Amino acid sequence: MNIALRPDTQPVLRRDDAGIAYLILNRPEARNVLSEATMQALTSELERIASDSSARVVILSAEGPAFCAGHDLKEMSAHRSEPDRGRAYFSDILERCSRLMEGIVRTPQPVIAAVEGVATAAGCQLVASCDLAVAGAGARFCTPGVHIGLFCSTPMVALSRNVSRKHAMEMLLLGEMIGAEQAAGMGLVNRVVAPGEALVEATRMAGIIAQKSMVALKTGKRAFYDQIELDLTSAYRHAAAVMVENMLARDAEEGIGAFLEKRRPNWEDR
Repeated sequence: MNIALRPDTQPVLRRDDAGIAYLILNRPEARNVLSEATMQALTSELERIASDSSARVVILSAEGPAFCAGHDLKEMSAHRSEPDRGRAYFSDILERCSRLMEGIVRTPQPVIAAVEGVATAAGCQLVASCDLAVAGAGARFCTPGVHIGLFCSTPMVALSRNVSRKHAMEMLLLGEMIGAEQAAGMGLVNRVVAPGEALVEATRMAGIIAQKSMVALKTGKRAFYDQIELDLTSAYRHAAAVMVENMLARDAEEGIGAFLEKRRPNWEDR
């Protein structure tokens, strides 16, 4: 791979290879918590990737034994001494977190989480916000806020859009760790691989996706999230309108022609 890493002091590293943009959480000593700096770095990189035509897929992984341990509670608690007991800061930091999670969904390219170790609270939210997720067999997930008197309300948003209501409430109310296989059974992750192999499998999946038309991928991702919140009739109406526009794209014309002519398509990404 032709890899150019940013300085190790950065909370998020990026490397690019074969159309895949790798974003790597880089604070292993702090269990890759979502500090202000980490959230800002992730948000900024996603914004850059969104307009980068060479990036066709994104993989989010992490250095060290933990994927992400959620918010930086020390950083947040330091603001309790302020006159408003931290209200303004808490509102700001949670707005930043929401913007990050929405940014993952709105990034045109598919985003895959490669999870090793624990993903807790907002770290679990990070996994749930990605389009796909691969977990090493030793990975574990939880929303443990109830143990410290803080219900995981914002992680609940992404979690409840991935798993059934009963499963989401079980995780939120009990705050117990669940293993990778249970997470897969719930629908929180797509597949489970041997420990240490999550990034390998995510890269394999990304390589397959990267061969597709970017017009189709971007159109489909946006349409998926747009329609999923609609009633059935509205969803079909919206999806049909999207598909009409997709049919008129040059890549759809080329892809259908290639299928009928039994040849490989030549994507122009338009």
